[in-house]
Amino acid sequence: METLKGFVEHIIYKNPQNGYGVINLAAGEMEITCTGIFTNLDEGECIEAEGSYVEHAVYGRQFKTESFRIVPPEDAMAVERYLGSGAIKGVGAALASRIVRRFGDDAFRIIEEEPHRLAEIKGISEKKAREIAEQVEEKKDMREAMIFLQKYGITNALSIKIYKQYGMGLYKVMQENPYKLAEDVSGIGFRIADEIAAKIGIHTDSDYRIRSGMLYTLSQAGAEGHVYLPKELLLEKAAAMLELTQEQIAPQLENLAIDRKVVIKEKDATLCVYSNSAYYAELNCARMLFELQRAFGSDEDQRADRLTKTQRDRLADKLKKLEITNRMELDALQRKAVMDAVENGIFILSGGPGTGKTTTINMIIRYFEEEGLDIFLAAPTGRAAKRMTEATGFEAKTIHRLLELNGAVSDDDRGSASVHFEKNELNPLEADIVIIDEMSMVDIHLFQSLLKAIAPGTRLIMVGDRNQLPSVGAGQVLKDMMESGKIATVVLSKIFRQAGESDIVVNAHRINEGKEIPLDNKSMDFFFLERDNVNVIYKHMILLITEKLPKYVKSGIYDIQVLTPMRKGALGVETLNGILQQYLNPPAPEKPEILHGDRVFRLGDKVMQIKNNYQLEWEVVSRYGIAIDSGQGVFNGDVGIIKEINETAKTVTVEYDDLRRVTYPLTGLDELEPAYAITIHKSQGSEYPAVVMPLLTGPKMLFNRNLLYTGVTRAKSCVTILGSRDTVKQMIENENEQKRYTGLKDRICEMFLLDEDSIN
Repeated sequence: METLKGFVEHIIYKNPQNGYGVINLAAGEMEITCTGIFTNLDEGECIEAEGSYVEHAVYGRQFKTESFRIVPPEDAMAVERYLGSGAIKGVGAALASRIVRRFGDDAFRIIEEEPHRLAEIKGISEKKAREIAEQVEEKKDMREAMIFLQKYGITNALSIKIYKQYGMGLYKVMQENPYKLAEDVSGIGFRIADEIAAKIGIHTDSDYRIRSGMLYTLSQAGAEGHVYLPKELLLEKAAAMLELTQEQIAPQLENLAIDRKVVIKEKDATLCVYSNSAYYAELNCARMLFELQRAFGSDEDQRADRLTKTQRDRLADKLKKLEITNRMELDALQRKAVMDAVENGIFILSGGPGTGKTTTINMIIRYFEEEGLDIFLAAPTGRAAKRMTEATGFEAKTIHRLLELNGAVSDDDRGSASVHFEKNELNPLEADIVIIDEMSMVDIHLFQSLLKAIAPGTRLIMVGDRNQLPSVGAGQVLKDMMESGKIATVVLSKIFRQAGESDIVVNAHRINEGKEIPLDNKSMDFFFLERDNVNVIYKHMILLITEKLPKYVKSGIYDIQVLTPMRKGALGVETLNGILQQYLNPPAPEKPEILHGDRVFRLGDKVMQIKNNYQLEWEVVSRYGIAIDSGQGVFNGDVGIIKEINETAKTVTVEYDDLRRVTYPLTGLDELEPAYAITIHKSQGSEYPAVVMPLLTGPKMLFNRNLLYTGVTRAKSCVTILGSRDTVKQMIENENEQKRYTGLKDRICEMFLLDEDSIN
């Protein structure tokens, strides 16, 4: 490791998101190009950098900076360069020159210790002298804070967040309760806070540590889909993670409740522990659903009386005319669905593939369109919104775009970044009808944001298949609403003739009913290839994708999606992507590539965003390279193709399905992974011309009916299963879904029961 000292003459490139930059450093008579993370560094500043010299293939010798610290300028020339660089607001090159001419090498000390003397210089008033001194002092405080925090392994980016949160109070927080960082600062979780606390010498049985560990356990449960944890399970998980006994940590649960960090509710003689935000997300959703329904009458008797017989007859006549005009023939259940959608403030339409959900929704849209009402359509993902647009002929947006996502984030009560939408209770959607497709994918927090933007008097119509896998995020919103029995719901079950000709549809329903499916390959769209050797599965999978299926379904190789239940193992996502990349996008001299960790990202790779990033900027570019649309936010499950790799700037540009282009810095590649193979969970809301599923062996909890049903229903024209006949049979028989701890059903029932009690 070498040390280099000099001043920053020029910042060639800097990524504002992660701080990665390329700078020219003047060190004595040498001018050296340095690369590294240079967060909060300005031109003109003096730094001491540690790192090593490397030889770049194109740009020659560079200094790769591992760490740096800002040091005060030591001579008159360095002071003048620093002050004249623009680092201090209101001081330009001419004024910097006058300050240095007046005070020489002592200039920086004068600014720090005797700032009133700056007023001796023409053009500097006493007020301006104070402002210059305050800016220098603030930068000095931040520099010292960052140096202090670096001792505990905290990065520059996090150090700035900590300084902005606490100012000079950060020293007290660090010494007394570093776990407060996990509550107040986004990007710092329990693990980082715990490492800092250990370095400071905080005891492992500290009250602060136990409480922070319990909150962390609840947040981890949320990442697994749970909204709460039973008390006993929370204590068991938290104690194991903290390496303490349950008796040691149990008393702190009551303290968290007193401080309103958690909410404890009783359900069936079990105490359920929610994080504060999770509990109120469910409670707010229940309240807002009730208010939407109350605007149209909240109980069954009111709903039954809302339309007179004459009005019902008129509605029925209008539907018949619309059927004729639009050449749509509805069955009795579909007509009931349209009637219920008209009569209720909230309505749910559910059903499996081929049961006529699209036809029913189209009729609902046509009815409200005839009434002259404004209709908004949305779905959780870009792919689902695109499918909705194609199926209805009306523009559908992602829910995030409908709510006008603002890239700025705020911190919730757990210290994690929460998204901000422009559309909310103060600025609701200007619509008469809001229709949301693929509701099984919507988690409790996104649902809360959606409901906030829907004013009472607006109809909310939700469409989804409750037998699909639940949302990636916390909750099982669609299932809980349907099971509450308080929201008008129609479940379509009849498979229509045309859909019935598809074995994908027929077999999906058989799987859902727990019935065995034929694997005799007499079908034209559902195939099974029994293979018991992993290497043989690899070989046949590649043959299917590169030669057989593209011709059969008339699509490109990237339109054929490999879906697997697992991430790990020989047939998991990680292994399959490495193999498929070599055959579907092999290395070539004309294809630049970049190594990040153990992954190679290559020009032309199919990739997926694996976490929500509300601040990533995107743009849609015309064929002439002109930006015609732009915005913020790229979401978990978005799939695209790598269109450019800039080796100089170390960036990767991805074009997503809806033509949004996003440029990722090198450190942002943690949010991307190859997508030649994806988990069935990640495929929700998508539809592919052909699906290939390797199913050999796997954990019983994961290999269940729900997962197989979801995978099969992602295919539009062809499903091919490679693997074990017994595994397929066992998955159909295994109806055990992974249990989710949620309370939305209970909150809805409580809310509607309160109203019934008030009426009685």
